[in-house]
Amino acid sequence: MPIEDWIRKAARATWKKERAPREALESHKPDFGLFRDLNLQMVFGVTLISVLGVASVAPLFPAIARDLGISPARVSWLITAFTLPGVFLPPFLGVMTDRVGRKAVLVPALFLFALAGSACAFTRDFETLIALRFLQGMGAAPLSGLNVTLVGDLYKGHKRVDALGFNASVLSVGTAVYPALGGALGLLGWHTPFLLPLLAIPVGLGSIFILKLPPLPASKPPLKAYLLQAARMAKDPRILGIFLASTSTFVILYGSFHTYLPILMAARFNVSSLVIGLMASSMSVSNAVLASQAGRLGRIYGERSVLRTSFILFAFALVLIPLMPLLPLLLIPTLIYGCAQGMNIPATQALLSDLAPEENRAVFMSLNGMVLRLGQTLGPLVMGWVYVAFGPEAPLYAGALLGLSLFAVLPFMVRERE
Repeated sequence: MPIEDWIRKAARATWKKERAPREALESHKPDFGLFRDLNLQMVFGVTLISVLGVASVAPLFPAIARDLGISPARVSWLITAFTLPGVFLPPFLGVMTDRVGRKAVLVPALFLFALAGSACAFTRDFETLIALRFLQGMGAAPLSGLNVTLVGDLYKGHKRVDALGFNASVLSVGTAVYPALGGALGLLGWHTPFLLPLLAIPVGLGSIFILKLPPLPASKPPLKAYLLQAARMAKDPRILGIFLASTSTFVILYGSFHTYLPILMAARFNVSSLVIGLMASSMSVSNAVLASQAGRLGRIYGERSVLRTSFILFAFALVLIPLMPLLPLLLIPTLIYGCAQGMNIPATQALLSDLAPEENRAVFMSLNGMVLRLGQTLGPLVMGWVYVAFGPEAPLYAGALLGLSLFAVLPFMVRERE
């Protein structure tokens, strides 16, 4: 089939899929029986590993800065080094995943994540730590796109929406457990939580022997046609809007919340890494509750409306954090922040999954993973500059301003499905 004909056929299929009626989904109740599916359980394992690399070590930043004699702005490079490979690798990994298979990328990535990440526990040199974090980030780079790709491969219709919501809930559980677990292990020494990446080894083995995926299409389009179709779809303003939302979400999460909330807590309340981890974990309680209902919220209000509302809640929570005079009162903004996160991630994934053509799904989810990592990388750097220039509370206010900006611009870029 000529390249031009293949591109036109793929585009028509995408538009037809997008115009499909939603009435059948609107009355659907979440299918909790999906939790018994071994394939989905393996996807959950990949998701839990994908958020391990930052959530488990962020509460240790004040201790690492003190022990190694570095500034709070410099310690943020532990996030930047980890997320930087995810800025440039995902497009190539996405193409490879679509062309040679999901497991061919997934399994090596998990083992690299485990080996490089656990090696961080055995160094006390900051430069070596940064290099190992970079290697660990190379293993993490495809994971945040692959877990959503796998859901898209395994499920259709309302089951896909439910599976995405459940997966977001599991992600929330990980982001709830890891800060507290990392903070508790940090009481034994800041290097101890760096052993947690070894958990990726059993997930990698399970991906080999347990995960059963549908075969890739027997006849693949020519590589040139595949890349041209992906490039054309990537220029769609709706997809660009979703990518902008993903980037901004993780600039806020990793720049304002995960990096500078612990530093603010340590400076203002003089608390341990365990207390910092428990406070960060509280965010994920409300996150998990909202994410489990993401499919229902999207069907009632529309994914775009849910996504916009999440940015208002981000802004509200971040403005409240510096105003809390007592440590227990920080629970109020952190729980609000969790609600926003629980609404944001499933809505973003559902919007993108609906728009991405099936034959390009992995590369599109990888591109979303790329812009997500871009947000994780830029967040600590940008907010580090804001911290140095304007003080310890400024990164939180800057994150709030970014949230309000996204609330304002999204209607012009991402339209609701009809």
